Amino acid sequence: MDERKWLFDLLNVEEQQLSEKQLNILQAAIEMFAEKGYAATSTSEIAKRAGVAEGTIFRHYKTKKDLLLAIVKPTLFQSVAPFLAKKFVKDVFENEYEHYEQFVRAVFKNRYEFVKTYLPAIRVLWQEMAFHSDIKVQFQTIFINHVYDKFKQIVEHFQQKGELALLPPETIIRLTITTIAGFLATRFLIMPDYPWDDEQEMERTIQFLMNGLKA
Repeated sequence: MDERKWLFDLLNVEEQQLSEKQLNILQAAIEMFAEKGYAATSTSEIAKRAGVAEGTIFRHYKTKKDLLLAIVKPTLFQSVAPFLAKKFVKDVFENEYEHYEQFVRAVFKNRYEFVKTYLPAIRVLWQEMAFHSDIKVQFQTIFINHVYDKFKQIVEHFQQKGELALLPPETIIRLTITTIAGFLATRFLIMPDYPWDDEQEMERTIQFLMNGLKA
């Protein structure tokens, strides 16, 4: 991947839409928020890493919070947790699956690649969502508006086929999301240096989930 293509993809912009200084600021902020956390990072530190004057940051972003949201909002709308990106919904939720396990595998593979590609920004989102209620509210709203109904339909379909336990659909949704998110958080955020066998661990996670959900 081009050195900065991930940043353009994440922010959903073309190269010409942002100045070189603005790109430097965003990249430095993502790196430093991921390394130290939002609260422990000063705008002067961001400016130093970006190679710009601190005043330049405030010409583009009125506050440090605005800078954080410039990073987090695109990450939210591209998907990590509430499975936000329209492309992701189309690629995963609008396909037909013979078995619930196939759907789980599609979700798992898609989110694994996404987290792997955009890890620095996702680390920022993960760290800061607990401390910023507005980010959490956006997260919840987008999940409810764009994903929940599609997810529920898939769960109910496989319950009707006799594949899944007759638990409340929201329970199956919660168990599916937290199982996948738990693996991704451990693999990339909590224990990233552990010598994981990703394919084997993903397979074990899927089998654990399916054994718990089967009718």
